[in-house]
Amino acid sequence: MDTPPVIDIRNLRHAYKNHVAVADVTFTVDARSIHGFVGPNGAGKTTTLKVLATLLPPQTGTVFAFGKDIVRERNSVRQKIGYMPDHFSMYRQMTVFEYLDFFGAAYGMSQSQRDKTIADVLALTDMAGRKDDFVQGLSRGMQQRVSLARVLVHDPDLLLLDEPASGLDPRARIELMEILQELKRLGKTIFISSHILSELAELCDSVTILDRGAVKYTGTMRGLIVGEKSGDAFALTLASEHPPLVAALTALPGITRVQQPVNGEARYTIEFDPAALSPNAILQAALASGASITAFQEDVKHLNQAFMDLTEPGVRT
Repeated sequence: MDTPPVIDIRNLRHAYKNHVAVADVTFTVDARSIHGFVGPNGAGKTTTLKVLATLLPPQTGTVFAFGKDIVRERNSVRQKIGYMPDHFSMYRQMTVFEYLDFFGAAYGMSQSQRDKTIADVLALTDMAGRKDDFVQGLSRGMQQRVSLARVLVHDPDLLLLDEPASGLDPRARIELMEILQELKRLGKTIFISSHILSELAELCDSVTILDRGAVKYTGTMRGLIVGEKSGDAFALTLASEHPPLVAALTALPGITRVQQPVNGEARYTIEFDPAALSPNAILQAALASGASITAFQEDVKHLNQAFMDLTEPGVRT
């Protein structure tokens, strides 16, 4: 039996007065995955996250988490999710331990349960040595770690993270991404909203791109990066342009297109039918033509370019 999706959103719509923030949004997120939720400011990401976190009821459409309706089974859903908003408030006069202990008590955990769980989440977020420090004295990156530790106190299966790396320096961002990868290995499903596209490309299994309240793409990260092609595509880079190459390649059965270099770069894009031709045969034909090859690899579209292709320019409200 197929495992049902952890998140299943169908035809979600939410408006604030005359402004439609989310319009007919539909997508799913598989269990034990890291799913990127990408879009410009004003795309509707935070509204969608608040609905998933049961803080906003869907005006139209349905939203399920773990097969449960988030409206009718809200309390049950809340036990299984952890939400980290983009702007979080922290009780700065508390120590790190006191802060986490407060939230553990709010979830009805006994003192012995809280002590063990807090030790575990502090170890996971590499904050064990700072448990007696006051929150107000911590750096932005350390406070982000404490906020993530707070989300983990009740051991949720789904983490909803809204711009978790916002305001962090490069080292803190890398360390945060390493923590998220470890959480995935521990069986968590992570739904992460972010503008840091290059990091999402390496981190996420799947992605949904939202623009002006509508889904522009939802699927695997590889499907987004490779794009829609009739066959496979490889990029062949030479030391210098080599006109005989095009004739040698177009003579091969299965070649559908050879795009010649632009902007002075000796890079050829070759599209072909993988059922009729292998990359190795293309490489052999290129070498036989006398080409001096410096690189030969699958031609993929970077997430940044995919994002620009799918979203529209202009001011968003």
